[in-house]
Parts: sequence; C-alpha cells; structure tokens
Amino acid sequence: MRPTPLPGCRRDGSPRVAHRPRPVRVASSSPSRPLRTGHSTRCRHCGHRIDLYQRSDRGPIALHPAELAVAHVPEACRWHLSGGLAHPHGDGSAWCRIPHAVLCPARTPTCPLSPFLEDARRDLAVRTRRLIDTGALTPAPAPAGTASPEDPPHAGRPVVQFLLVRYLAPGPLDGIRCVAQTRHRHRCTRPVLAQERPPGRWRLLPAGSRRSQLALPDTLMAVFDLSHLPHAEQLRWRAQRCPTHTATLGAADLALAAWQVFDPLLHAEHIHTRLPHPAPCHRRKA
Repeated sequence: MRPTPLPGCRRDGSPRVAHRPRPVRVASSSPSRPLRTGHSTRCRHCGHRIDLYQRSDRGPIALHPAELAVAHVPEACRWHLSGGLAHPHGDGSAWCRIPHAVLCPARTPTCPLSPFLEDARRDLAVRTRRLIDTGALTPAPAPAGTASPEDPPHAGRPVVQFLLVRYLAPGPLDGIRCVAQTRHRHRCTRPVLAQERPPGRWRLLPAGSRRSQLALPDTLMAVFDLSHLPHAEQLRWRAQRCPTHTATLGAADLALAAWQVFDPLLHAEHIHTRLPHPAPCHRRKA
C-alpha cells in the first residue's frame, strides 16, 4: 500500500516549492559588480527603468522592462530572451521585448514607430519632464556614440584591431574608460588610451567578410591597428583597463568590457574609407 502524499508535497514527503524566475541581482556590497543577466537600472538620459542583458554576440543591450505585442513593434526592433541572452528577432510568440533606445525620449528613434509606440514614447517624455521639474533627474549629456555633424567621422565608434580580431569600439578612442573598481568602490575614470604606452596606428585595411557571409566590395577601411604592440599590451586593451589597474592585482571589474566583434555587414555605417586627420593617437616625445 503506497502512502498518500500530503498536499503541496512530493511523494517522498519533501515540500514542493515553485521558484519563480527572476533576474539576477548583485548586492551593492559585492567587490565585483559587472552587468549581469537581467540587471536593472535607470537610464541616465530619461530616468526610466531599463533591463540590461547580454546579446547573443556578448554585447550589452538595454531593453524596455515591459513586453509589447508583436503587432505594435516593427520587425527590426523585436527581441526575445532565451537562455539568459537577448536575441534580435521574435521567437514566434505574440509578445516581444523592445530596445529602450527606441522609446527613450532623449534619443532619436532607431526605427519607424507605430502609433502605439509614438504614444508610449510621448508618455515617457511627460514622465521625464516631471522628474526634471521636481529635481529628481539631471539628464546626462548625449551618448558618446552619437557624433554631431561637425565631428570627424571617426569620432563616433572606430574599428580597432588587436589579438587578430577586429572590434567595434564603444565610443571615441580617447573616451574609452577603464572598467576596474577603485578603492572607493567607484569605476576608474582613467582612459584606456595612455600616453606613456606604445601608440597604435591608423591603417587602411581590406574590409573583408566573415565566413558564410555575402562578399563585400574590394574596399579599404580605416582601422586603428594595435597588432604591432606587445601581447600584454593587446590583452590590456581587450580587458579595457588603464595601465595602473593592469599592474594592480586583485582589482575587480565594475562593468563589462564594451568591445563588440566587428561585422562588416551589420556595422557598415562605421566603415570609413579615409584615415582621420590628425590621427587621435599619442606620439612619443623625442
């Protein structure tokens, strides 16, 4: 005769507890606080909550916290979550996630907006104005990746080559910050581009194409090349650390390195056929 399990218990008598899925949160007292799956924060430009996830190419992306109906979201702006990663397409369901940059009232929309998204963007703009009027929000400057018409073309997101791989920089070369944590538990403010270290050089290299991709025209593109530097110096750039924190043992990372593997098809807008003048690299003093 088999015993009848109690309500809410398994057959062996252990309690049946249903764990609700929730995003991973890192305690503020943690010595290392890099961006984790589902890490929530607030946009520095509009003050609204955003969820930070890693894309399938390991780059970070800020998503709107609420799911939207697929019918209201353009196909190019649909994202879904699978295995803790954000994928840039729908998963076949009637709901999807949308990048915060599309709805942020402080940014220019990256895709055509439907009437539903226009209304949502207008509501967020009203809330942002209330936060600013009450003093609860001081908007940050425009994102570093958006270059003004007066800026040179390479001031946005240049292509950098090191460790035999080309990466799309998160911003201008002199504005890439170290990701290490200081003794005061703040992110280091020093740049990765250091004057006392061997300089990189701008070169015109073939754009090329990755495997299983369409062939690109035989054009040359401007690349900030670091391949001639020592291996340790290239590792420092890959870790996105300043010389001080590279030599410091035990310093934790406060953020993820923002390098994105360069794809000549997806990042065609960042391909430039002329070298910058003057080149934004430091020269050694004689």
